[in-house]
Amino acid sequence: MQKDKINLLVTFDQNYIRPFEVMIKSLVTTNANETFHVWLLHSEIPIEKLQALHEFCSEQRVTLTPIKVDRAIFEHAPISKQYPQEMYYRLLAPLLLPESMDKVLYIDPDILVINSVRPLWDIDLQDHAFAAASHSGVFDLMSDVNRVRLGQEHDYYNSGVILMDLRKARELVCAQDIFDYVAEHAAELLLPDQDVFNALYGDDTLQIDDTIWNFDPRYFSAYRLRSNGQCDMDWLMQNTVFLHFCGKRKPWKPSYSSRFAALYKHYMNLTFRSSDNE
Repeated sequence: MQKDKINLLVTFDQNYIRPFEVMIKSLVTTNANETFHVWLLHSEIPIEKLQALHEFCSEQRVTLTPIKVDRAIFEHAPISKQYPQEMYYRLLAPLLLPESMDKVLYIDPDILVINSVRPLWDIDLQDHAFAAASHSGVFDLMSDVNRVRLGQEHDYYNSGVILMDLRKARELVCAQDIFDYVAEHAAELLLPDQDVFNALYGDDTLQIDDTIWNFDPRYFSAYRLRSNGQCDMDWLMQNTVFLHFCGKRKPWKPSYSSRFAALYKHYMNLTFRSSDNE
């Protein structure tokens, strides 16, 4: 039976084009038998850079569809340096993507894909609108703080990887609800879009395993300790799908050094060595 196409969603500006390209290279390298359609929500990526992105994705056998988001949507939204327009894109994705789409997998561009994404794409959402991972088992104290801060009982989900049932999500997501929540709780929001996702949609989210679907390399030792040594490097390379480089220190920076630096540099080299040598 022929596999269905996997729809991916990304949102970024031109500063994240190269990390996005590395992510795509890792994706197609480790998912060679899949067909991907990438949907890009953006506001100000120049035409020439979008054309270059089209060419890159075509070379990787990936379809790219950019969607320029209409600024008029945010006429009455709280917009500031802390709350830029772009932070709303993943939250509003069910309303911005074509109505013909029924499912999409959002992933941040600061991710390496090192195993098959198919098991997540095919997961039973059990009547939930979303699926996401929590890092609560790695830093329990912060998860407890976030529960109290947002007045929620569920674990605090990381919004860097979200599987969306768009049909169900369209019944839940309302732009004005999101704008109102940001306006009313501005002083309490630390990671604005992630906080809003948890506050408004956490109860409609299926929890998935972060060691597989949203592994934070900063806490490799904590993961290994939590698993009684099972989650070592060999296990990770065989089982983890998304390595998510959260935080301010990014692996494409020359100063980045960790046990995962060489892996990221490897994919950077695969991505850019041809174009850099031209």
